[in-house]
Amino acid sequence: MTMATEENVALVALLRTLRRGERWASVTERVLERGSAVAVWEDRIGEALLPDPELQTTYDQASTDVKRWADTGYAMVGILDPSYPTRLREIHQAPPFLFAAGQLLANDPAIAVVGSRKASERGIGIATAIADALARRHVTVLSGLAAGIDAAAHTAALAAGGRTVAIIGTGINKQYPATNRALQEQIMQRGLVLSQFWPDAPPQQHNFLMRNAVMSGYGRVTVVVEASEKSGARAQARMAVEHGRPVILTDQVVALNDWAKVLLDRPGVHVAHGIGEALEQIDAVLNKENEVNRLLNHLLGAGL
Repeated sequence: MTMATEENVALVALLRTLRRGERWASVTERVLERGSAVAVWEDRIGEALLPDPELQTTYDQASTDVKRWADTGYAMVGILDPSYPTRLREIHQAPPFLFAAGQLLANDPAIAVVGSRKASERGIGIATAIADALARRHVTVLSGLAAGIDAAAHTAALAAGGRTVAIIGTGINKQYPATNRALQEQIMQRGLVLSQFWPDAPPQQHNFLMRNAVMSGYGRVTVVVEASEKSGARAQARMAVEHGRPVILTDQVVALNDWAKVLLDRPGVHVAHGIGEALEQIDAVLNKENEVNRLLNHLLGAGL
C-alpha cells in the first residue's frame, strides 16, 4: 500500500468514526495540524483503553473501499495531497477529500461563471460569451453542472476548445440533472469533474450549498450572471466575499435582487454593465494576481 493510499484509508476511517461533537471540518483541521491522517488515526486508536475491534473493522472496510474506488479510474485526493487544489485548501470549508475525473491541476486559473437554472435567453447569451472569451484566453471556466447558466458556460468553454471544471453536488458516480449526463462525460474527458461526496452519494439540497462553497474556494473570481433571491449563485457570491475572492455581478442581477444591492458595499464586489466590462474586470483581477505572483517569485529568488 502506497503512502497516499494509506493516508486515504486513514482519512476515510476517521470520517466514518466521528466522535460526539466531531464533524468532518474538525477532522480536516486535525489532519492539517498533524500533517498526516495516519497519525491522527493512530492517535485515535491509542486513546482507547482496550483494543476496539470496531475501529479495526472500519479501517479494513475503508481499505477495501479505497482500493475499489481506485479501480473505477477516479482519483481520490486527500487534503494533504500535493495535487489538492491550492486555493481550495485556503478556505475553512475545504473538504477533507475530493474525487476527481479528468485532469487535476493544483494551481488552476479558474473563473466561476454561475447563475440560475431557469435562465433567460439573455442570461444564456451572457454566460456563453464570457465562457467563450475565457476559454480563448486559456482561462479555466468553472461552474456547477446545473441546468441553465452552468450548462451554458461549460458547453461554450468546450466548444471554444478550452478547459472547463465542473464541481458537482452528488457523488462522482452520479449525474444530476440526468439531462447533463453527456455533458458531464465530455467534461471528464476534456476537463475535470470534482466531487466532495462519497462516490454514490445522491443529490440532496444541502449538498449544493456545500458545492457552491468549494466553487468559490477553487475559483479566482465568481461571476454571477443571473440569480434569484434564494439561488445557490446568491449563496456563492456571499461565500466568495467571505473568502476574499472578487465577485462580479451583472447589472441585471443588481437591478432585480436586494441581496445583490447589499453586497455592493463589500470589498471586491463589482458590477458589470455588459459582457465587455465583465471581461475587463476579470482581466484586471487576473493581471493583479499575476503581478503579485511575479513579485513574490522575484523576492523568493533573491532570497528575501
